[in-house]
Amino acid sequence: MKDLSRRTADFTDSVIRRMTRISNRYGAVNLSQGFPDFDPPKALLDRLAQVAYEDFHQYSITCGAPGFRQALAEKQSRFMGRTIDPEREIVATCGSTEAMMAAMMTVVDPGDKVIVFSPFYENYGADAILSGAEPIYVPLVPPEFRFDPEVLEDAFRQGVKALILCNPSNPCGKVFTRQELELIADLARKYDAYVITDEVYEHIVYAPHRHVYFATLPGMWERTISCSSLSKTYSITGWRLGYTIAPEEITERIKKVHDFLTVGAAAPLQEAVIPGLRFGQDYYDGLQATYTRKRDLFLRGLDDLKLAHTDPQGAYYVLLDISEFGYDSDLAFCEDLAREVGVGAVPGSSFFREPVNHLIRLHFAKKEDTLLQALNRLGDLRKKLGK
Repeated sequence: MKDLSRRTADFTDSVIRRMTRISNRYGAVNLSQGFPDFDPPKALLDRLAQVAYEDFHQYSITCGAPGFRQALAEKQSRFMGRTIDPEREIVATCGSTEAMMAAMMTVVDPGDKVIVFSPFYENYGADAILSGAEPIYVPLVPPEFRFDPEVLEDAFRQGVKALILCNPSNPCGKVFTRQELELIADLARKYDAYVITDEVYEHIVYAPHRHVYFATLPGMWERTISCSSLSKTYSITGWRLGYTIAPEEITERIKKVHDFLTVGAAAPLQEAVIPGLRFGQDYYDGLQATYTRKRDLFLRGLDDLKLAHTDPQGAYYVLLDISEFGYDSDLAFCEDLAREVGVGAVPGSSFFREPVNHLIRLHFAKKEDTLLQALNRLGDLRKKLGK
C-alpha cells in the first residue's frame, strides 16, 4: 500500500490530553488539561435547558447564528473599542482550535514561514504542519518571558507571512505589554506580515497587568485575525464555541475555509450562550477576582512547600521548576507525579522549541477544595520523588 501523508508522519498525540488520560488512570487531581471543575454561570445553564425544547436543532447559518454573532459583536465592540460588524467581520467556529486553523489556512500557503513564540500552545506546531508552513521560533526568555527585539526582527527578515501571538500566553502566563505589542506591530508593518492572535484568556489578567487587543493598535486592524473562544470566560470548554474577528476581505475567506472544515458550530449552544455575552462589567470583574483568589491560594501553597515556580500575569497556568528532582525526562517525572503523588501535570518540553526538560505546567482553574487537595498531595513530592 502507498504511504500515508508525509505531513502527519511526525505527529504525536496531544501531550496535554495524554496527561489527562494518565491522571484519570491513577485517580490523580488533574491539573494538566486546562478545564474547570465548577459549573458555568446559571444564566447559561437555564437558557441551555430552555433551548432543548426550542427550534435550534438543525444547522444554523454556517458563519454563525445571527443572534450569536450580534451578541458577540456587541460584547467585543465594547471591549475592543471599535464597532465590530456581526455580518462582515465575525465567523463562529468550533472552539478557538478551529479558529486558529481556519486563520492559518486563510493566510498561509505551503512553504510560507510563520513566527511562533516559544513556549507555545502545542496546537500551533500542528497548525503550521497542516497548513504546510514552516514555523520560525522566537524564544521568550524566563523568568519574565521577554523576547529580544533583534532576534524577533531577524525572524521577520526571513520573509515571514504571519506571526502567531498568544496573549495572555499559554503556558507561561505572560501578558504582553503595550510597548512589546507596538514593537511587534511595527515589525509586522515593516515586513508586511499578518498577525494571528489567540486571546482566549483575554478576561483572565491579574493586576496591575492589562490586556491590549492587538487589532486595536494603530494600523493593525487591516492585518490582524483575532481568534478567541468562550470556553475559559464562561467555563464551557466542552461547548466548543470560538470565533474569528477580522476585516471583511479576510473574513470572507475564513468563511469559506470554515465551511469546509466543520460546516458550523453547534446551533443550540450558540443560542444558549447569548445571555453570557450580554453580561455586564460586573461579571468580568468577578471573574478576575475569582481567578486572582485561586492564583494567590495556589502560589502561596507552592511557596509554603518551597517549590520554585513562575508568577503568571494572566491565564491560569504556572510552570513548576523540577530541577531538584534530578529527572532527565520531564515526561517521566509527570507520569511518576500522577502515579506516586496523585497530581496531574504537563511536561514543559511539549511547549518549548528549546531543549527544556526542567519545567512542568500545572493549572489552577479548579475549586479551592480541589487546589488544596492537590497542594496537600504535593506536600509528599520530595518524599516520593526526591533523589
